[in-house]
Amino acid sequence: MKGIMIQGTASDVGKSLVATGLCRLFAIEGLKVTPFKSQNMSNNSYVTINGEEIGRAQGVQAEAAKTEASVWMNPILLKPRSDQQSEIILLGKSSKTMSGSGYREQFYEKGIEVIRSSLEYLERHYDVLVIEGAGSPVEINLKDRELVNMKVAEMADVPVLLVADIDRGGVFASIIGTLELLPLEERKRVRGLIINKFRGDIGLFRDGIQWLEERTGIPVLGVLPYIHHHGIDGEDSLSLQDQMNKHQEGEIDIAVIYLPYVSNYSDLEPFTYEPDVSVRWIKHSSEFGSPDAVIIPGTKSTINDLKHLKDTGLDGPIKEFAEKSGVLIGICGGYQMLGECIIDEAGTDTGSIGEKVEGLGLIPAETIFHPVKETNRVKGSISAKGLKVTSHVEGYEIHLGKTVHFKNDQYFIQLENGQTDGYCNRTGTVIGTYLHHLFHNDGWRNAWLNLIRERKGLEKRTPIYAADLKEDRYDALAAHLHENIDWPLLKTIIYDKEKV
Repeated sequence: MKGIMIQGTASDVGKSLVATGLCRLFAIEGLKVTPFKSQNMSNNSYVTINGEEIGRAQGVQAEAAKTEASVWMNPILLKPRSDQQSEIILLGKSSKTMSGSGYREQFYEKGIEVIRSSLEYLERHYDVLVIEGAGSPVEINLKDRELVNMKVAEMADVPVLLVADIDRGGVFASIIGTLELLPLEERKRVRGLIINKFRGDIGLFRDGIQWLEERTGIPVLGVLPYIHHHGIDGEDSLSLQDQMNKHQEGEIDIAVIYLPYVSNYSDLEPFTYEPDVSVRWIKHSSEFGSPDAVIIPGTKSTINDLKHLKDTGLDGPIKEFAEKSGVLIGICGGYQMLGECIIDEAGTDTGSIGEKVEGLGLIPAETIFHPVKETNRVKGSISAKGLKVTSHVEGYEIHLGKTVHFKNDQYFIQLENGQTDGYCNRTGTVIGTYLHHLFHNDGWRNAWLNLIRERKGLEKRTPIYAADLKEDRYDALAAHLHENIDWPLLKTIIYDKEKV
């Protein structure tokens, strides 16, 4: 098949960003391009139009490719539930929860089968594949049964680009070390090198490029300058935390409660578009301060993360903040924590059937965990009695628990399917919802922030349209790659392998 695979010398070297940029470059040239990552490990997921779950990175790459995301683009998604176990999402549906060793022993053949069928499907429907690897291709302890790097390149029969991060140091050792640890047949697949996150004068690196090419016999396709504030959704919470750390000058202070098993943290990214908003993580009660709003995000393990809040002493400041009419929003697992109690009836949250814990007691409701997960795209209108705004919103739900209200008239969203979602108190200061990407709705985000601005005596602002900014950023990323890599040589590597 026609395609290219992006592998890296380590995690977080920029594989996802390079793959995203290539997807947009091929789309600009009029090709039907698709992203692919055989196996992803992340709690930051994306719900397809059919209500199926894949890794967030592949959903973003599909947007960049100007195509609809599907389960074939990420057939296996592992969502960590603890340090030892992960939920396996297979072709968009929850399959089972397994330990790492159990997964390696029992799932390998099934994994190979679903990866092969996914590649065959994509080859039939697209002109070119942009395949992303994970971590490093030379993790020796995992290599005999790996499902995401050189084994996938072999199955797809595509060349590999190796990406290295010069910003972290040791770029020469990381490239040479990776190549030396690859078996000869796998090393032959590496047809180009990309140096990512370069700062400074490229002229001072010319000798380094020459040395690498002479030492490896592999062309350096490009040296990519470090991109500040690229604004493309990251694959993990570290990338979002980095964006937040660079966005702390605003007059509005939004505090996000850190959870060990935080999920779908892309819910928070639109705040980084707002120039007067500062966003920060809170890990301990001593960091709470006096925020203008507090958000409790989603989590892959509500009960464990609720216990974490109590262990770190954060439950007290959160309750005190809400009782003093502070603006508080809980999303998905954060919403469940706001209730009076949580009952793990099916054992699907903790593995302990029937476990019951006391919630924060800020919402008159209880949550019961059932065996079957709900994953849906939804639309509706915010018309809560406690708010002075109405707004159309859309997003997606991913949750096991069902939250039952004791006061049914205090819902947050009226859904188009006739059901209601969430809770909003009489003053509009405490809100809970299952709707992920709530703040990606520009009208609602602007209206909510304007309520905070009004409370602070600040001037109201007009909406910032994040979707338009995102499209601009995909185009800017593509232009960045096109300017800094040998684009004709890359296409030759893909289409005319024998000429390279």
